[in-house]
Amino acid sequence: MISPGAVAQVMEWPELPYDAWSQTLDTLHMKLQVIGKIRLALTRREPQWANVPLYLTARGLTTSPIWSGQTGFAIDVDFIDHEVVVALHDGRRGRVPLLARPVADFYQELMERLHNLGIEVAITTTPSEVSDPIPFPEDTVHRTYDPEWANRFWRLLARVDLVLKEHRGRLRGRASPVSFWWGTFDLSLARYSGRPITPPADAGIIRRVSGDAEQVCVGFWPGNGQLRQPAFFAYAYPSPKAIEEARLQPEAAGWNPDLGEFILLYEDVRRSPDPRQAILDFAESTFQAGASLQQWDPALIAPYE
Repeated sequence: MISPGAVAQVMEWPELPYDAWSQTLDTLHMKLQVIGKIRLALTRREPQWANVPLYLTARGLTTSPIWSGQTGFAIDVDFIDHEVVVALHDGRRGRVPLLARPVADFYQELMERLHNLGIEVAITTTPSEVSDPIPFPEDTVHRTYDPEWANRFWRLLARVDLVLKEHRGRLRGRASPVSFWWGTFDLSLARYSGRPITPPADAGIIRRVSGDAEQVCVGFWPGNGQLRQPAFFAYAYPSPKAIEEARLQPEAAGWNPDLGEFILLYEDVRRSPDPRQAILDFAESTFQAGASLQQWDPALIAPYE
């Protein structure tokens, strides 16, 4: 007989095998890029692209408030009713369903809904940070959407979000909010030493803005073509010499030379006696490794209890 505690842990930390939902993941990735690019187009650039990501809510993800013309609004992605909701400050709402249909159709309907609500926005229609991007108006390839897998992914993100916030709260210095990045499709946070970095001269705009400060980052992503399973990741930027030799917790964590990052597979986390503690141990041990080798101020490295 399975114990009640084991059942609760399965519900709290569900399986998320990449291959089982990769087509839904790819379609959802493109639809969230459309929403993210709307926020990007209507907000002023902030350091490390702080005006770009989405954030977790009790039902899904949100852009947080945006201003356009004479009105404020937010775009919320609801993974319970499986719809995108455009909520205006004056109480009006527009809804676009998250259905199994091409990204091109979703893009057209969302932009028309915004126009009908008096929100005018022009976005770059080519997806960011993906290989072989298909412009949204032409994307009839990505069309799969399984509500059960999408909901499971969001529920896991919501749980991880709380653990990463717990880790974030232990730093005395500056840290980003826990953010969902629709380009790389990960949930992460960065801690900063306060020292600026000059990006390489040949860096593109994304790296020039995101890579101008010394940092240690930790996060979670559901997998991709290179690593076909969900995992937690961490890295220090700029990457200090010999960081790959750092000793980490838990023991299942280690350096992935192909990715150039520390990796802790989600399956190892969910099978551990205490998944929350395993994530916290990974986040703290990778931070200590990166910050120590980067020679951060000791007052910042000491955890704030």
